[in-house]
Formats: sequence, structure tokens, C-alpha cells
Amino acid sequence: MSDQRRLVLASQSPARLGLLRQAGLAPEVIVSGVDEDAVSAPTPAELALALAEAKASVVAARPEVVSSGALVIGCDSVLDLDGEALGKPADAAEARARWQAMRGRAGTLQTGHCVYDTASGRHRAATASTVVRFGSPSDAEIEAYVASGEPLYVAGAFTLDGLSGPFIDGIDGDHGNVLGLSLPLLRKLLAELGVGITDLWAAGARD
Repeated sequence: MSDQRRLVLASQSPARLGLLRQAGLAPEVIVSGVDEDAVSAPTPAELALALAEAKASVVAARPEVVSSGALVIGCDSVLDLDGEALGKPADAAEARARWQAMRGRAGTLQTGHCVYDTASGRHRAATASTVVRFGSPSDAEIEAYVASGEPLYVAGAFTLDGLSGPFIDGIDGDHGNVLGLSLPLLRKLLAELGVGITDLWAAGARD
């Protein structure tokens, strides 16, 4: 449709893009290039939110994004384990140690969400929290998982929709949030900006 709002995802996460597409949206991806290591905050939840706001604000400030009146979505996730914010492991050794510390325990996946409406100049942001209950994979299973390379590319060194799925005993909260984006929270933030999520459905979703 010619009056379709431009929707931009300020994240290179395939999982986030997939969730949005499954919900009938058709965002384009513009990676922010934010140096995540340069962002700090007192708690894991605040860190996730600060990172999401940083990513969204950088992309929302780009002239070609502003000129089109786009809606920009920024997200970032960290695992809160004993008050420590755990993002992507730096290397295989860190991923191995991470899983050895997590198994048999629970952590909270914190995902910051930020939506900028460049047409109005307003934005809204919030954090979604989901408790993840980890199973007890053996040392051999952890070794095999680390060798796959997957944990180096995901926050907390795990994901529900990948090879580590069998090592997760369950979650308490929003499944999508653990994958990187809470659709119910996104709908709420959009509504606060006066935008209905169904108004953003791609043409195919309207048929």
C-alpha cells in the first residue's frame, strides 16, 4: 500500500526479524553500529534498555530515516544471572564456563525495547523480563554445543530456537522475549505513540 509506514529494525538479529515477519510486519534492517561495550548501566535490565535506546536513537537520527517519517525499533538482550549482565560470550572458553555456571539454575532474560516515531519526534521504551530455567547438560553436551559455534552469537550463550533448545527446562513469561523481542510489549509501545500494530501489517497479511 502506498500509505504504508516505513518500518526499520535497528538490529541485525535474524530472530528478531523473523518474529516481526511472523507477526505480519515487513521491516527493513539498518544496523546501528553502536559500540555495545561502551554502554553501561547499574543493572542488567537498565543495560538492556540503554542498549536498545542507543541503537534506536542512532538509526532514527539518520537523515534518510527521518525524511521518510519511519518508525524505528531498537532491541537488545542480556541474561541476568545473579545480578550480572551476560551478553554474547567473547570466546569458546567463556561460553563453556557460562553453561557450566547456568546449568540447573534459572536466570532472567532482559530485553530492552525502544520505538522511535521519526514523524513526530517521540519515542517510547521499556524492558521485558522472562525467567529461563536451565537444564543440566553434561560436560560432553556442553562441549559439543560450544563446538557448534552457536552460543557465541546469542545473548546469554543460549537460544530457544536452536541447538540449545533441549537444554532449557522451561520459561516463565513471554517466549518471544527470549528470542529477542516481545511482540505484546512492542504493540504497547506503538499504541503509546498512536500507532496500531495492525496498521503496519504488510500487504500480504491484509489479504
